[in-house]
Amino acid sequence: MGNKTTVASVLAPLARAVLGARSTIRFELWDGSTIEPEGACAGTIRIRSRDALSHMVWAPGELGIGRAYVSGAVDLDGDVFAILRSLADTAPSNAELGAGTAWQAIGAAKRLGALGHRPEPPPEEARPRRGPLHSKRRDAAAISHHYDVGNDFYRLVLGPSMTYSCARFVAEDDDGAAGPNAAMSLEDAQRAKHDLICRKLDLRPGMRLLDVGCGWGSMAIHAAATYGVDVLGVTISRAQIEQARKRVEEAGLSSTVEIRLTDYRDLRGEQFDAISSIGMFEHVGTKRADTYFQTLRALLRPRGRLLNHAISSPGGSVMGPRSFVGRYVFPDGELVDVGEVVLAMQRNGFEVRDVEALREHYALTLRAWVANLESAWEQAVSLTSEGRARIWRLYMAASALGFEDGGLGLHQVLGVVPDAHGHTGMPGNRRSWR
Repeated sequence: MGNKTTVASVLAPLARAVLGARSTIRFELWDGSTIEPEGACAGTIRIRSRDALSHMVWAPGELGIGRAYVSGAVDLDGDVFAILRSLADTAPSNAELGAGTAWQAIGAAKRLGALGHRPEPPPEEARPRRGPLHSKRRDAAAISHHYDVGNDFYRLVLGPSMTYSCARFVAEDDDGAAGPNAAMSLEDAQRAKHDLICRKLDLRPGMRLLDVGCGWGSMAIHAAATYGVDVLGVTISRAQIEQARKRVEEAGLSSTVEIRLTDYRDLRGEQFDAISSIGMFEHVGTKRADTYFQTLRALLRPRGRLLNHAISSPGGSVMGPRSFVGRYVFPDGELVDVGEVVLAMQRNGFEVRDVEALREHYALTLRAWVANLESAWEQAVSLTSEGRARIWRLYMAASALGFEDGGLGLHQVLGVVPDAHGHTGMPGNRRSWR
């Protein structure tokens, strides 16, 4: 490239075109040259080899960037939240970049020798799925990809509560009016979330609860131990089944809690007083929503309640195969607009009685998980792989920012099945569960 030509000098015009003059990111390139921000620095992105450019050229957009980070060709040094926020605030959309910038990127990559080969995706990437979308076989493979990566890894990230869903950061003497209580511990916040759901479902001794997508059994254990109900928890993750059953036994609840390896669509001929579905609906999909709610409706006795706790996005969002989350994190995942959730519940025999948004609480939850991961990074890598740890760090940090800025939502939707006379047994206001 000549004595005076550096990687930075080749990439600097492209960086300005993509990120704009207001960028607060510092870039450190593989030859030791750097691209410095004009003002304050939010953090450093280290591009360790030309393979990073190859990933981005062969898979333009977030998938290529994600591959470069997961493979280790790119590193993020500093506060991951500040770096991602800076990128989100300064980078234009793909539509705004235009063809000129794309050709500029290809030209820079060619000049740096990054077009000679197509790099293999990191091994942690999900392979293409077989069978119709959201068939039982394909869903089982997608669930296994995400959840069967090691119970010890999840324990490290999630903490002792082993709860992989939005917590509720509200002090015991607070009704939540002041917003999330960031001083609350993650474990207490997860307990508060489970307790809120139990109160919304009006659980009482002798009742029977179905927990759909029961994870590692935390909701089932809390409901049985605190409210005296019998619980059936179902999941299609074999790793979760093993750990959930162990936790139930250790809690002394084997006589009241059953954990079953079962797809919710295979539940037939059983009746429940209440159903909780926490962080499971994201795997169902819009086209299967009616089947999902029809199945759960058939399992509920008259006046039975369903609490559907799920991530949403305005207008809905499909985690497609060209997205980082769709390829690496939640294959076939889909975020359904909360309005569509309400309509689907009403179409299938539920009377919707309450909708509560908790997105700010999920941002705090994710920041706590990232802190857990980063504080035990070497252990996390030893339990899975460096690529897997990188995936979780990137997706959780980016998701936290999505919940903070409103691009992502979290809603609890409470529905009830009226009896033959239209009676629901619901209270006249929320005071009974606040």
